[in-house]
Amino acid sequence: MLSPKRTRFRKHHRGRMKGMSYRGNRICFGRYALQALEPAWITSRQIEAGRRAMTRNIRRGGKIWVRIFPDKPVTIRSAETRMGSGKGDPEYWVAVVKPGKILYEMGGVAENMARKAISIAASKMPIRTQFIILK
Repeated sequence: MLSPKRTRFRKHHRGRMKGMSYRGNRICFGRYALQALEPAWITSRQIEAGRRAMTRNIRRGGKIWVRIFPDKPVTIRSAETRMGSGKGDPEYWVAVVKPGKILYEMGGVAENMARKAISIAASKMPIRTQFIILK
């Protein structure tokens, strides 16, 4: 699972996901990409599941770039805890994804193979996505 080696602060505020992604919304490395159409928190498990699905599908050919990284800790309070007593402990890590953000890129494979692999990765994501091609 992906997680930061160290962070400046252990716990984060939740924040609001408004607006479009203005960074990371262009294809930079490969020829094909998976782009988010909705805002969401994507967990490190979901990112890894998508990456594994793509690599298994294209076997040895091509190269994959994961363009998101889970750097936000999500805390959970233990069950049946009384009010007060502070914020819970970090449970898992998420990547904040806004509409327009590129999630995965792929290069060095045929279009039909890339389309199939990326559609399998898209099914692992909790949001609507689209397949895009660099022209």
